[in-house]
Amino acid sequence: MEQFLTSFPNIKISMKFKVSSGLNIAASSWGLESDPLVVLLHGGGQTRHAWGETGEKLSKSGFHVLAIDLRGHGDSDWHPDGEYGIDNYKKDIVSILRELKKPAAFIGASLGGMTSLSIAGDKELKEMCWSLVMVDIGLYPNLEGSQEIVEFMHSGSSGFESVEAAAQSVSNYLPHRKRPRDNRGLEKNLRLKDDGRYYWHWDPRFLDSRPKDMPEDYKERQKDFAESVETPTLLIKGAMSNILTQKEVGDFLEVISHSEFVEIKDAAHMVAGDRNDIFAAAAIEFLENHSPLKEN
Repeated sequence: MEQFLTSFPNIKISMKFKVSSGLNIAASSWGLESDPLVVLLHGGGQTRHAWGETGEKLSKSGFHVLAIDLRGHGDSDWHPDGEYGIDNYKKDIVSILRELKKPAAFIGASLGGMTSLSIAGDKELKEMCWSLVMVDIGLYPNLEGSQEIVEFMHSGSSGFESVEAAAQSVSNYLPHRKRPRDNRGLEKNLRLKDDGRYYWHWDPRFLDSRPKDMPEDYKERQKDFAESVETPTLLIKGAMSNILTQKEVGDFLEVISHSEFVEIKDAAHMVAGDRNDIFAAAAIEFLENHSPLKEN
């Protein structure tokens, strides 16, 4: 694959990894395998396609990029017993990195960010992470904002009669975002089932693994991970986000005091989708400043 990528370094390649759990985890890759690795982890109910042009932009800046579908999402396998949650996502990602035999910078949005934090803050796994970018998520999400997202996810549980109907549902939920004329991008996040209806491209059982009401033991666990983070860290906030409010920003920066912080105007929780241009530029600048190649 290295020889092929040398000729076409910015082409997107689809692949699957068989991880330690036995599940097949889908991913898209850009760039040279010899370049520093950047792993993109999407939010709950999203897929690897949520990053838009981020992967290609990162590869053009000299990074090997891997955008992954978490188990139960997108083209990755659903767990037969509905075993999800941060610990299980973490095991899958660690299994992939061990196969690749190289450390990564993690760019994680929401659920993907919490999973990334659990790796970066794990004392036994620190060598796997050379930088951490948390996208609109702090130590844990704002409870009220998080509940709004869950309600939106549940609202589509009976499916949609058409892609257009799904697009209208998203538009109603994200009124600040200009609705695209072409719905082909949205189709990547939907499955057409035998009943003729379109369903979101994720296992609804993953919502069952979500901590209810942010129990104290869960919050303490996330804080423990954060206190152990030594790697360069960037926190990116959507200015209109109701998931990462100023309180969550303050809590995060108090614990990871060396973290850098960027707020992106005209973006809500799904920062990469709302303002991909500004988001990608901020992430690239940060990663270039902390690249392992720069240290060498």
